[in-house]
Amino acid sequence: MIYLLDANVFIQAKNLYYGLDFCPAFWDWLIVNNKAKRVFSIEKVEDELNAGADELTTWASQRGHEFFLKPNPVILPKLSEVSKWVTSQNYEPVAVNTFLQLADYYIVAHALAHGHIVVTHEIISVTTKKIKIPNVCIGLGIKCMTPYEMLRHERARFVLGPSKFHEL
Repeated sequence: MIYLLDANVFIQAKNLYYGLDFCPAFWDWLIVNNKAKRVFSIEKVEDELNAGADELTTWASQRGHEFFLKPNPVILPKLSEVSKWVTSQNYEPVAVNTFLQLADYYIVAHALAHGHIVVTHEIISVTTKKIKIPNVCIGLGIKCMTPYEMLRHERARFVLGPSKFHEL
């Protein structure tokens, strides 16, 4: 399985559960799994992270295009497919225009083009005012999961030493 991480995965990890200063194992896990060709994000997400001008920006800038994939010709027709699906739903025009300008649009198209799994903290929503990644993924038959589901599926372990739960 290959995972594409949404910007909110990095931002919430840094701000909440896996701060770069106290949980380097999470960030190391991302790097190791990127080198193993299992975890990526896209260039548009890197652009969003660079807007923060903080330690996450520094971390992201050190990853380069091996981690943050550039758009390729294979995704171009998928951008059209995603756009067509989004505009055919009952979303408000402002929501559609906003979605088509965000990294969300590109990450969904990239996943659709390559059969990757989208990883995001976003949850399904019935609102017509904002387009959520899981809604689009469901509509287009793309697998989508939370970062915690990804970590559990991949059996990620962030431990200081032997754990009494290691048999689980």
